[in-house]
Formats: sequence, structure tokens, C-alpha cells
Amino acid sequence: MKPYKFTAYQPTGKLIVEETWEFASDEEAKTKGQDKIDEKQLTEATHRLVNTSGKLILFHV
Repeated sequence: MKPYKFTAYQPTGKLIVEETWEFASDEEAKTKGQDKIDEKQLTEATHRLVNTSGKLILFHV
């Protein structure tokens, strides 16, 4: 399992959530990460999910 950093922001730029999630691969992070975002009801918030190299896995403005 590899760590991925998830962050979500309000329209003002204020941080809402900053968490580390673990997934087996970037592909799993993309699908299961989206599920977690939906569960947290942050789909419409500005958010990003990045791997430890800084690669964007999910991004929404």
C-alpha cells in the first residue's frame, strides 16, 4: 500500500480536509479515492489527490 495525500478547500481557499489515504496503485487511488470523496460529500469542493511523487491522481476546481 502506498500513501496518497487528499486535500479539499472552500471557495475562499480555506482548507476543509487534509488526510492521507492508502491505496495499492494509482488506478485504485483514482476509483476508490473518488468513492471516498463522494462519501465525504466533497465532490463539488475544490480538491486534489496526489501520490508521494506529487502526481495528480484526482483534481477538481
